[in-house]
Amino acid sequence: MVTINVAVLLVVVVIWRLRRRTEARSRFDEKLTVIIVLALGVLIAPTPVGEGILNVLGQLASGATQAGR
Repeated sequence: MVTINVAVLLVVVVIWRLRRRTEARSRFDEKLTVIIVLALGVLIAPTPVGEGILNVLGQLASGATQAGR
């Protein structure tokens, strides 16, 4: 249950950071955003939501591979 709450908090932080103008971001801000997004991915991955996202992405990748043949 704690994982979901931290993940929701990180989603809010990511959305808040990405809403800022691109010109106003420094390299440090960009790196920090990447680290936060990676942490969010690690927290979401073992949850049912993360597994659902993985399944959808797997199906999209499979469809793209078959379409390319």
